Order: sequence, then C-alpha cells, then structure tokens
Amino acid sequence: MTSAGLLLYRRGPGNAPEVLLGHMGGPFWARKDAAAWSIPKGEHDADEAPLDAARREFTEEIGLAPPDGDPFDLGTVTQSGRRKTVTAFALDGSGFTGAEAVADRPDDGSWVEVEWPRGSGRTLRFPEIDRAEWFDLDTAREKIVRGQLPLLDRLAELLDG
Repeated sequence: MTSAGLLLYRRGPGNAPEVLLGHMGGPFWARKDAAAWSIPKGEHDADEAPLDAARREFTEEIGLAPPDGDPFDLGTVTQSGRRKTVTAFALDGSGFTGAEAVADRPDDGSWVEVEWPRGSGRTLRFPEIDRAEWFDLDTAREKIVRGQLPLLDRLAELLDG
C-alpha cells in the first residue's frame, strides 16, 4: 500500500515547533492515546502524484483544505509491518486554525467501514480521524504511530538547519 500525507507545523511557545496530528478513529483506537495518532494521510494510486494525494487526504480527513505554501519533502517511511509506505510533506501551518473542524465534519463518504466487533458480521462507519490537535515535538513522539517517528526527526532537522 502506498500512502501520502501532510505534516503541518508551526512555532509554538518559545518558538518551539508544534505539529498537527490526528487521532485515529474507530473502536479499536477509541481508548488508546500513545502511538494512536497519525499525520493526515491516505492511499493513492501510482498515477496520482504523492503531493496531490497528500493535499486531497488532508482535506478529506481534517475537513478543511490545507494552507497554501510550498511543502518540504520528508521522504518515505514504512509502517504497519512493512506493508504500507507513507510519503510525507511538511507544510507551514502557522495560520491554520481548523483543527477543531475534525470533530464537526459529517459522514461525507470519506469515512471507513469497519466490522465491529470483529467477527460479528456487523459493519459500522467511522471517521478515519476523530480529532486533531497540535503537539510539541516531544509529546508528538509519544502520540504518533511508531512507523511515522522518523518524520518528526526529519522535520526537526529541517527546522533546525
């Protein structure tokens, strides 16, 4: 599986970087916090440019278009037991105030269907991301899924360099 996503960043208190992460939706993630957050991302076909997919997925998962600007390529990471690659781009989100939009967006067809409880035959619909928040990099390292940790390190290097 090939995915692409946007990692929005801004300068927080003391000029320290903060990033926008989304908490994964659905019953499996409902009571989890550590390693249960992700950059807004999603799958794309080979004929769609990763940056175009990243912008599209951000809009679908957050409910608002990403800010304008020129993103930095953060490269690709592998996650989910080597089954999924994620190409990520960092984008200055200093003026983005739409994190709260996630909780208010309707089921517009971008939600996912999940059999729950597993093996029950019952299908329920959930948003891919159920909320979004800004985190300083240390907190983000605790929150983000392990396969995406290198993206935070790459962002920190870009911002420090």
